[in-house]
Amino acid sequence: MKSGFGQICPVAVASEVFAQRWTPIILREMFAGSQHFNDIHRGVPLISRALLAQRLRSLEASGVIARIPPAEPGTLLLPHRSGARVPHADRRVGRVGQRWTVRIERDNLDPGFLMWNMRRRIALDRLPPRRIVVSFKYGGVPAHYRGPRPFWLVLERTQAELCIKDPGFEIDLCVEADLAAMAKVWLGDITFEHAQESGKVLLTGSRALAHAFPSWLMLSRFAAILRPERQVSQKQKP
Repeated sequence: MKSGFGQICPVAVASEVFAQRWTPIILREMFAGSQHFNDIHRGVPLISRALLAQRLRSLEASGVIARIPPAEPGTLLLPHRSGARVPHADRRVGRVGQRWTVRIERDNLDPGFLMWNMRRRIALDRLPPRRIVVSFKYGGVPAHYRGPRPFWLVLERTQAELCIKDPGFEIDLCVEADLAAMAKVWLGDITFEHAQESGKVLLTGSRALAHAFPSWLMLSRFAAILRPERQVSQKQKP
């Protein structure tokens, strides 16, 4: 049985590559900085490793991504120049999703995915000149979630590392949060301060670090896109 749409239309042909289930999410991970198979899989944990390998082979065969160096397993997977404009489409889809869809639904809440994304959106240049360890404990986690918990971020000016096992360092700051509230903060629906005032996010530890922590978190790259209800509230401001 022939796969694809059987049409010469560029939209149809491109859709045979880019509109397959999981492919846009795989590309999102790659353009967000994931370059190794395991890192991509951590950002798309519900896909099987076999299917991820299949999708990556398809993207490589289509010239969208390339291995560095070529043909060696475990090497870097990078967007090829033929896929250079794909991030623009990725951003457009993300903007539509941010502006118009309902994102914070119980079935979509995944603390592991949230933490994986938070790790790569830390403003390293704003960190103190020493290692900071932040622990995270989430409430309101869906019953179907089977991933790791709790989590630790080991933050240094050179890197931010996510740990799913106790890294063995002294904890400088503890974050206890309702998962849905933290997701809303991450997506820009509410401010960190609002989440704290409502009791949905609690920071314990050094007062100075607790005060600085929100400034380290740069939020989702789509957080600044206004949703209709946010636009209305802003227009009502004097």
